[in-house]
Amino acid sequence: MFLFWNRQTDSAREAALRIRERLDQRFIEKLDSLHNGAWNTGMVSREDLQEAYRKSREIEQNHRVNMWYTFGIMAFVMLLTPIFYNLLTFLIGVKCFLPQNVVVWEATRPISDCGFCRGVEGPLILKNMTREEFAPYAYSSLPIVIKNAVNHWPATKLLNLKLLKEIYERNPGSLDEDCHFLNFHSDLKSISDVFNMSPERANLSIGNTWYVGWSNCHPGVLEELRKLYGRPHFLPVDAEMSNTDYIFLGYEQGAYMHLDYIHRLMWQAQIKGNKSWILAPTPECDHLCQSFSFNVEPGDAVLVDTRVWYHGTSIPKGQFTLTIQSEYG
Repeated sequence: MFLFWNRQTDSAREAALRIRERLDQRFIEKLDSLHNGAWNTGMVSREDLQEAYRKSREIEQNHRVNMWYTFGIMAFVMLLTPIFYNLLTFLIGVKCFLPQNVVVWEATRPISDCGFCRGVEGPLILKNMTREEFAPYAYSSLPIVIKNAVNHWPATKLLNLKLLKEIYERNPGSLDEDCHFLNFHSDLKSISDVFNMSPERANLSIGNTWYVGWSNCHPGVLEELRKLYGRPHFLPVDAEMSNTDYIFLGYEQGAYMHLDYIHRLMWQAQIKGNKSWILAPTPECDHLCQSFSFNVEPGDAVLVDTRVWYHGTSIPKGQFTLTIQSEYG
């Protein structure tokens, strides 16, 4: 049975080859006829036909080269795409390579419609006010400074680097928490580095200037700190508050220009020292909006939609600053 099937297959193959040979022969005959007909008109020379044949062969060869070139590119892309994806995923996760993923965030942020900055030439300066008085401005992207808004907080008199260190030391494991730490331009890489500075470096008697910030993500630390300051009294009753706050402190350097990739609006209370802010619109709004700067003093509260305003800060030379920051929305 198997032998019979093989013979049948061979016969079919031979028949197919004979048909192909007849078709090839007919094609060649038709091509010769076309060739002779064109030549007999006297309008086409032998050289023309030879040149046409040569060019047709070049086109065929180029087509084959392009086909293999295209195939090679496709294979290259298919091979490297998963490798590149895995490499990029790894690099994004490495804090030292892309700190806080700011490169990725900036590349993927929504384009601004410029409504937040059109016609704004500086912050709205308000006196200390009640919740009802602040209500019209509560959820605005307009930069606001409320003068003397937090003067009554115990933190304005008590909170300093020494007390912060004592609070953390009273809460075991607080320095082991993976809290968000911002070293900005300084050489300090963790909260422990800040607390382990020599007294001379800490008060800027010797050594380099420093400015850092971090989130209070340890529950015990946060509970103690919030005894020294409270929810700003002017915020709406229905405003949701963050379960972590930030502390920023140090000398001179301040924060570089950046956007905050956060979910809600921001308030910042100036506890100690003065600070200068500079705000700038997003690049796509430069033709409609302008940059400006302003100063805040101890006891002032600052509200800036740092999701849309590029912002940076600086501290007067030789002066220590300490601020509390959180989100609401």
